Formats: sequence, C-alpha cells, structure tokens
Amino acid sequence: MERSSVEFDQNFSGAAGDFPALLRGKGLLAPAAANSFSQAGTPPKAWQPTEATTILAFKFSGGVLVAGDRRATAGNTVVYDRADKVLEIDRHSIMAIAGVPATAWEMARVLEHSFQYFRRTQLQEMSVDGKVRALSKLLRDNFGFVMQGVGGVEARLYFYDAMGAQFEVTDYAATGSGSPAVRGILYYENNWGTKRLHQLDQDEAVSIALRALDTAAESDTSTGGVDRSGKIYPLIKIVSREGIVTLPESKIAAVFKETVA
Repeated sequence: MERSSVEFDQNFSGAAGDFPALLRGKGLLAPAAANSFSQAGTPPKAWQPTEATTILAFKFSGGVLVAGDRRATAGNTVVYDRADKVLEIDRHSIMAIAGVPATAWEMARVLEHSFQYFRRTQLQEMSVDGKVRALSKLLRDNFGFVMQGVGGVEARLYFYDAMGAQFEVTDYAATGSGSPAVRGILYYENNWGTKRLHQLDQDEAVSIALRALDTAAESDTSTGGVDRSGKIYPLIKIVSREGIVTLPESKIAAVFKETVA
C-alpha cells in the first residue's frame, strides 16, 4: 500500500517550526517565498496568522494596571472583537500579550501549570525572580513563534522581547502595533501631567489607560480601542499585594463616560 503524503511522522516533535511550516513540509500550504507562483501563474495566497494588539501596563498608587484592547486581526480583517490579551497566570502574576493569541494562551497554560506544580510540591510560592526566568525560558525555547509581552508580577513590571530577554520597567511599558501612540501618551502623562503615573488613584489610572488605547485606535486599525456603538471596552486588570482584580465592564464604562467620552 502506498504511503500517504500526509501520514503522521512519529519522529516529528514540532520543535523545528510552527504549524504552517509543518503544512508546507507536507505540501498542503504554498511556499513562504514571496516570488513563488502557482501553476496557474498567480501568486499563492499568503497565510495570515491571527494577531492581537495593543497592550500596556504601568504602576500607579494601587499596584500595576495592565490593559489590552479586545481586537484580533488576520491581515486587514477583524476576526474577533472580544479577545482576551491580559492573562492571569496565578494569584499575583499577569501576562499580557501582543502577537499570535493561540500561542500566547498555550504558553500561559504551561506557566500556570508550572507555578501550580512548584507550589504544591515545594509548599510555597515560586519567587518573583523564578517566575521571571520561567517566562523568559519559555519564550526563548519557542522563538519560532515570535511573541512579545508585558508581565506584571506583584507590583513589579517586566517587558519581554521575542527572544525571552526581560527588562524590569520603572514606570510603564507597552507593545503591539498601537504601542508608539500609547508610549507617547504615558510618557507625557508621567512627565507633564497633573500627577506622575505612580501617584494616580485607580479611577485616574483607568482613565489614562482608556485614553491611551482609544488614541492608538485612531491611527492603528489593528487596535480596537473603545467601541462606542458596540459598548466594548478594553480588558483591565489590577495587580497588587492582595492579588489580581479584574475590573467589571460597568466600572470601566462609568470611568469612560465621565472622563473620556
């Protein structure tokens, strides 16, 4: 019996590439080269991964605020308007992602399992430095997936690049396609606003986050900002020594209506 070209390879581990690479290797997806053409003479349709942007985080008087808009896109197409880009890893740790959400969600599950295993076997929480290194190694080991992220851990804020390098941030961080506008707003508010970011109370911090994401959405189609007609607001979580609080949509809507709209 002739072997199927798509038969499962028992020796394939997945470590050498991502899922599209596997499909290309089996002849089920067009080559990635830009100049490749189909037999009909037309360029093959490029595969567009689903991506999610924009996220931000900054320290305020109550801890660390982490926020993300809700839009997920594939190329120029909006595929989902309620994506969750701010993920809880444990009672004091958050990972916010800008990039391919499926990969990020899987990484979050791996981290959550690792932290739970450590807590149950060692009868204590993993240290902050241990959590930071765990995420760094996970990103480095999955470099082919290329994801950027912001992590908030017990009122400490870290920015990660795609290779797993982590940088502890003094005041704020942002990433994703709308991040240039967000960083400009946070820089302005932190240096010339009525208060520095770490002096803001919760409502003031939420207002700044909403304004930043709404401004980014004006010039970046991949950023959802605030959908006024659909009443869809960014997801906002607060990390403090007491744990993680997800702000209810009614609270975010009230702050938006009072200070932004």
